[in-house]
Amino acid sequence: MSEIKERSCFIHVDVPGHEENSPDLPESYPFPSLQTLGEDLITVLDFLHVRYAVGVGEGAGANVLARCGLAHPRRLLGLVLVNCTASTSSVADAFRSRFSRWRGADISQSEEDFLIYHKFGHQISSDSLSAGERERMLAEYRSRLRGNLNTHNIKQYVRAFTNRKDLVLKGCQPDILLITGTLSPYSSVVERMYRELDKEKVTILKVDKVGDVLAEAPAKVAQSLLLFCQGQSQLTSLPPPGVERRMSRAMSMEEYDKPNIRRLSLTPRNSDSPPLRKL
Repeated sequence: MSEIKERSCFIHVDVPGHEENSPDLPESYPFPSLQTLGEDLITVLDFLHVRYAVGVGEGAGANVLARCGLAHPRRLLGLVLVNCTASTSSVADAFRSRFSRWRGADISQSEEDFLIYHKFGHQISSDSLSAGERERMLAEYRSRLRGNLNTHNIKQYVRAFTNRKDLVLKGCQPDILLITGTLSPYSSVVERMYRELDKEKVTILKVDKVGDVLAEAPAKVAQSLLLFCQGQSQLTSLPPPGVERRMSRAMSMEEYDKPNIRRLSLTPRNSDSPPLRKL
């Protein structure tokens, strides 16, 4: 990601109350739904004077970004959605059944348990770890969750995710890259979403023998991200993976990386129109 980072500006968005060392949200605070978060996410771009962006999100964040793309299609050039879920019941059902088999049917399945399932669901039923190793790994994750993050506020976000309405991406205008791993608990959900979408607008990356693609296959994700951005006329000065760099010396790096925003225009250009002004 190093060359991508040099030519990009990353804006990380925390949902309310999820910044480090945040105090408890007031009891009277109505935590927004995923739909509200998605529709209002555009205010971040407006505040920072960002005209266009490529959205990258994982899990609930991917769901929020997808809703933003549906609500504001002319502001998002594309959506990179990692382990995105569309239906309301599929993930919750899988969580209940698989977590119950692992921990026992009588145990209370809290919001914290849901986060653990999201992170380690592909290892819950695996025999690759001993019981002691698994418990130690989960204890370390719980410790991090309870460190700088406010668990009271996290629970409200998890509730918003489990109570979300179905996400219908048919007709979504921005191009979409779906990413998952074959061992991810969301693999079948992502595949189902891919089958239901227009193949001219959506691409899928499914990494074999991987559960957490961002942690276990970062190079493949970075390569796919680069190719996807180049399909949106971004980062065009970078060579595709495995291709030797060949760039015209007549262009500066800044000029080469200028996005082609003409494709977002709704008016056709004729021969008598003045040349487009670079922004």
